[in-house]
Amino acid sequence: MPLVRLFAPKLLTKAIPLPRLQHKLCEIWGVKPTTTKLLLTRVDDWTSDHDEDVYVSVRAKATPERTREVVLDSCKQVQEAFRAEGLIANVRLETYVGDSYFHLPPPSSSSS
Repeated sequence: MPLVRLFAPKLLTKAIPLPRLQHKLCEIWGVKPTTTKLLLTRVDDWTSDHDEDVYVSVRAKATPERTREVVLDSCKQVQEAFRAEGLIANVRLETYVGDSYFHLPPPSSSSS
């Protein structure tokens, strides 16, 4: 689960505690914080048929153990993690094939 994009209205007054949420999501997905990035984007407005505080878009590697049932259950756990923080989350997850994914982190300061 290397990327979790959170979208929230600019006018939302509820706190979105990224470090706590990252910790909870890492536990849910069985991944490390070094491979998990949470990005929060504040938006002016959005269209929605749901009563939600945060739209959560997750990109996760497709693995054999991440069956449809496991992913749906994990998405429910993600919703619960947000609910525990007082937030209503609309969760969407997209998987990708590892061989088709490329990542180039910034160079370490020692290699500059």
